[in-house]
Formats: sequence, C-alpha cells, structure tokens
Amino acid sequence: QVHVQESGGGAVQAGESITLHCTISGLTFDQYSIGWYRQAPGKEREGVACIGWGGGGATYSASAKGRFTIYKDFIKKDATLTMSSVEPEDTAMYYCVAVEKGYWALLRRFSPRIPSAYWGQGTQVTVSS
Repeated sequence: QVHVQESGGGAVQAGESITLHCTISGLTFDQYSIGWYRQAPGKEREGVACIGWGGGGATYSASAKGRFTIYKDFIKKDATLTMSSVEPEDTAMYYCVAVEKGYWALLRRFSPRIPSAYWGQGTQVTVSS
C-alpha cells in the first residue's frame, strides 16, 4: 500500500524559512517524480515545485522560483521543500504528490490531474506579517 505523508508545516513570520518533508513508502522511490502543490482558502490548487524521478529537472512556479528549493533524498526516501523568504501569500495547505515517471511531462506543467498519482493529506503553512 502506498503511503505519502507530509510534515513540517507550521506558523512562521514573513522573511523566515521553513522546510516541508514528504515521506513515501510502498512504491519504488526512484521510479517516481515528486511534486509539491498548495491550496489557499478560496483558491484552486496550484503547483509550486517538482523534481524528476532521478533527482534532476527541478522546476518551480513563478512565485516559488528563487525562494523555494526541492530535493529528493534516495536514502531516506524523502522529498523536501525548503521555503525561504516566505510571504503571507505563501499561506496555504501544501500537498506532496508522487507521480510515475511516465507522467513527468504532466507534473512539470503542474497539471491539476495526473493519472496514477499518489497524494498526501497535506500540511498547513501559515505566514504572518
């Protein structure tokens, strides 16, 4: 059984950093690309960062570029999203998704619908000014 679990969310001040973790079990880790999406109240879910199955090809949304860093740890089977210089606009529920490598092109475009994707339950990040 596949299990995707986010952790590390919390309340931070604007300008600070926070690192989210995505722990995955039940699948062949090196065959899956990983993405981070977020959803703020009243808004649609949007992609912020993703990384290819081999650990390369890191891609960021315009709002995340230059501030967020995604990393895939093959030993821990963990993917992290480090968010720096956070802003109140970064307040959202953050979701991790594991995507079969054949659907990398969809993930890289932050498609809202990806076949055979495994989603976590999310972790909340709240940024105060």
